[in-house]
Amino acid sequence: MVTDTAGRRELALPGIVLGVGMGGFVDGIVLHQVLQWHHMLSSTDTDNIGVRYYSPHTVSGLEMNTLWDGLFHVVTWIAVLAGLGLLYSRVTHSRGRVWRSRALWGWGLVGWGLFNLVEGVADHHLLGIHHVRGGPYQTWWDIGFLVLGALLVAGGLALQRGAPPLDLCADPPGLERDSVLEA
Repeated sequence: MVTDTAGRRELALPGIVLGVGMGGFVDGIVLHQVLQWHHMLSSTDTDNIGVRYYSPHTVSGLEMNTLWDGLFHVVTWIAVLAGLGLLYSRVTHSRGRVWRSRALWGWGLVGWGLFNLVEGVADHHLLGIHHVRGGPYQTWWDIGFLVLGALLVAGGLALQRGAPPLDLCADPPGLERDSVLEA
């Protein structure tokens, strides 16, 4: 029987991987596409590693940035599929109860926050290939992105810690197991 903290720990990896993928989707869809604040290579004119600059203000530059944005979305999509696969492999019964669990959503927030922290440090600060929002206040936008990541991690950890005990293998109340399955 898997209960209490063990049940929450079983949801850690699937929740974090799902959170990384979903956090990447939020970043890519909202910041890259809807607000168009940046693209994957939109700051390579001032990057720290010498990547060729592809201006998002020219057709050929926007095409290259869009290609890299698409590859970024493929990686986030794979993370979501992997997280779903991991979750499915750990939960044998009561999947609806698990989806409503504070433990799963807490770990998901941890994953989203980790995405922000890793992507923010790597792409915004170390590599410098793009910033949350370019311009005179870009450092503040980048720091805000990291602060949001830290708050998501902290909030997610608090949420999953407060989750009630969870048995990932138990039948939901009122469901009788088939005697053939128990034999």
